[in-house]
Amino acid sequence: MVAVLSRLSAADCQRLCHGVVDALCGRQPPRRSDCSSATCSPEEWLELLDSLTALFRLAVGNDSSDEEVLAGLSGLGGSHADVVLSVLRSRQLEVRRALLLRTDSISSTALHDFDWQLKLALSSDKISSLQTPLLHLSLDVREDGVQRSVHLEMDRDELSALISSLEAANKVVLQLK
Repeated sequence: MVAVLSRLSAADCQRLCHGVVDALCGRQPPRRSDCSSATCSPEEWLELLDSLTALFRLAVGNDSSDEEVLAGLSGLGGSHADVVLSVLRSRQLEVRRALLLRTDSISSTALHDFDWQLKLALSSDKISSLQTPLLHLSLDVREDGVQRSVHLEMDRDELSALISSLEAANKVVLQLK
């Protein structure tokens, strides 16, 4: 994390840290294109986001002192470490609220909406003559405060298996109540 973060300009570092806090609070996570000086691979970018998220969670969750946070940022230039620390301290209450909300909820994933369509597979002459019905299921899922769409395409056997597993899950939920 330190190597990638030190390659960013101080302004991009600050923008990135605020973006990570926004993501922790359920808003849109930062994108690589938001940081004009980001010269890293997608893997490095994701690792940087994960590391900063873990740092903010740990520092706020443990109520770490400035010295402890700076020790975790050892190897990072003084100006960048100060930027990370200033963002952490200025938005500490927001992160704490987000962490408390996350621990209060039973599950961080919730289904908000669904849509289904029945289609026939017509990709070739042989398959079209079989007239295999397919179910296209679109789920809008909110996970860790971020909404995303999940698209599934299932044949009759896969749909039966899904229904069976959902019924079993429903029984377990009803037993827990």
